Amino acid sequence: MPLIKKLSPFYYLTFFYVLISFVLRSILFFHPITQASFSWIDSIKIFSVGLVSDVFVFTIISGFLWLYLIFISNAKYLKPYGYINLLLLVAILLYIISGKSILNEYGGALPLIGTIFVGIKTFLFALFLFLPNHRKQIRFWLFSFVMFLFVVLILQNAISEYFFWNEFGVKYNFIAVNYLVYTNEVIGNIMESYPVIPIFSVLFLIAGIVTYYIVNKSKTYIESIPTFVEKIKISALYLVLFVLSFAAIPFLSTTENSQNVFSNELQSNGIYKFYLAFMNSKLDYFKFYKTLPEKEAYHILSQQIPNISDETTLRFITSDSVENHKNVVLITIESYSANFMKMYGNERNITPFLDSLATQSLLFTNLYATGNRTIRGLEAVTLCIPPTAGESVVKREDNKDKFSTGSVFQQKGYNVKYLYGGDAFFDNMEDFFTGNGYSIVDKKNFLENEITFSNIWGVCDEDMYNKAIQVMNLEVKENKPFFNHIMTVSNHRPFTYPNDKIDIPGDAKSRDGGVKYTDFAIKKFFEIAKKQPWFSNTVFVIVSDHCASSAGKTELPIDKYRIPALIYSPGFIKPKKYANLMSQIDVMPTLFGLLNFNYQSKFFGQDVLKEDYKPRALIATYQDLGLIKDNILTIISPKKEVKQFQLTLKPDPKVAADFQIYYEQKPLDKERTDLVHETISYYQTASDILKKKKYQKK
Repeated sequence: MPLIKKLSPFYYLTFFYVLISFVLRSILFFHPITQASFSWIDSIKIFSVGLVSDVFVFTIISGFLWLYLIFISNAKYLKPYGYINLLLLVAILLYIISGKSILNEYGGALPLIGTIFVGIKTFLFALFLFLPNHRKQIRFWLFSFVMFLFVVLILQNAISEYFFWNEFGVKYNFIAVNYLVYTNEVIGNIMESYPVIPIFSVLFLIAGIVTYYIVNKSKTYIESIPTFVEKIKISALYLVLFVLSFAAIPFLSTTENSQNVFSNELQSNGIYKFYLAFMNSKLDYFKFYKTLPEKEAYHILSQQIPNISDETTLRFITSDSVENHKNVVLITIESYSANFMKMYGNERNITPFLDSLATQSLLFTNLYATGNRTIRGLEAVTLCIPPTAGESVVKREDNKDKFSTGSVFQQKGYNVKYLYGGDAFFDNMEDFFTGNGYSIVDKKNFLENEITFSNIWGVCDEDMYNKAIQVMNLEVKENKPFFNHIMTVSNHRPFTYPNDKIDIPGDAKSRDGGVKYTDFAIKKFFEIAKKQPWFSNTVFVIVSDHCASSAGKTELPIDKYRIPALIYSPGFIKPKKYANLMSQIDVMPTLFGLLNFNYQSKFFGQDVLKEDYKPRALIATYQDLGLIKDNILTIISPKKEVKQFQLTLKPDPKVAADFQIYYEQKPLDKERTDLVHETISYYQTASDILKKKKYQKK
């Protein structure tokens, strides 16, 4: 039989993978979230280079298939070798079960995985050894199962890539890697957000049909098992292709160099993108980004942050007025874009309470989130530090005893708490906040009768606020001021909440519903809070953690980072609009200024109400780090890349000047070197200070 026919399992699966990838790429190409137009050259490149990349990626993946097929034989079951092999497998299994194997040294799930794998291998080997008359039939069904598994994984990956794109507008990235850690929340979110049973029913049906076709076309491999010489030839061919693929895939990724981010994402292979994100979860700024001489970087920073000196951000903040130790409640709202609010042009009336509250508050109309994940928002308001490359400080091992907003309040004698409606284990929040002196109140602290509604992310916002009221009523009896940081959860996919609260049903799974219910729950919180004895002595800070979406035409689409923020305290904070450009890291230092706090600060964030504040905003993904200043967006990226964009307002005549969000981002004709150096100085010094442990509270 020609050797080419015995390669049929490889090329049929490869063809199927490439076909599915082509269909997926076509769907994403025309997806509504793909907010870009493509030239015919871009289009050809997306599909042609993408196809070649898909072939090479699947060549690497099919290494598992090669290992399975290459060890199919009858010789290993011959007497006495078959019994010897079985005894060896049993011995290995017992060794792992004993708990003294090398797998136990690494811990985690490895011993269990090893036990299951070797156990299945031992069981199947015994079946082949003791049931020689049924060996062909067993091998056929095992071969069919392996083919089915490959087909299911190909289809499942395509579905996952589609939904990830639907959520974030990119192929797999750092977020997808993080999701592997929190499988309970993520799988639960998927189960509650999408019609999983119909989707997977169709998936398995299609997988069964495709598998039937592939098995019929490629079963010659197991009906006429290749000889030892043929296996050597197959292995040699595969290894040549493997090495070629290993070299070609990174090279092809370098061709993702279009100014159009969507073009680069569509051209890329999702599985390889996931691998890159997994391998680069920790980004060493000094290895991957442009740098300046250390003294120069700190000198430039000292021109942006008043009164710092040497290689630090340490400075004394003083006030001419008496300190005011009012209670402080900080509410960070999940996924809350500025354009949800009426003042920013939304006409759907989904934030009626916050629209009203904004007119009674100090309202920051031109504020940008530092990132596009909750942990970036928490980092910004807690540490007031730029969003350094790689993972948020919240998720890092070295995340404890930092100089934080909590530590400032603790110095002033406050009780300091973090309140969260979900499990604070998620995203390492519990480890981070407890490691920085916060007490935690989360879902684990709720009594059964205190939960009226919950989904995979936690209790509904109303339940969380009711719990917060209880906590504050107890705290006020201690005759100490309190600082309570509340993180909401309801405005998150699947956007489910109690029915009969707003005019959008709680089971409609509507983003507008999630936003409107979030607004409704805050209104209920304030209605109850106003009746409490501590209300008149409390300052409320409300800010979003990040926008609802981060997808855009450029690496950092600035409209996807614009968030609302306000400080409300009747009789203490006069209603006012503050329209200067500012960052999420400035919110809490500005609050400290309003309270006339005297303290020693390490914050990069500043009191924006001071005369020496220089307007700017810092925004980032996990690898693209940006500075907005002088209507220019400067982005520094790995491989020491720098890009600058001129920001030209695209005015909406229906929106007031202070609330305009949308800008055209065009590549700058001539580099603004001063802004490049300023951008580098912010991120380089922040990375340096964290690396050298100079951001500790002591």
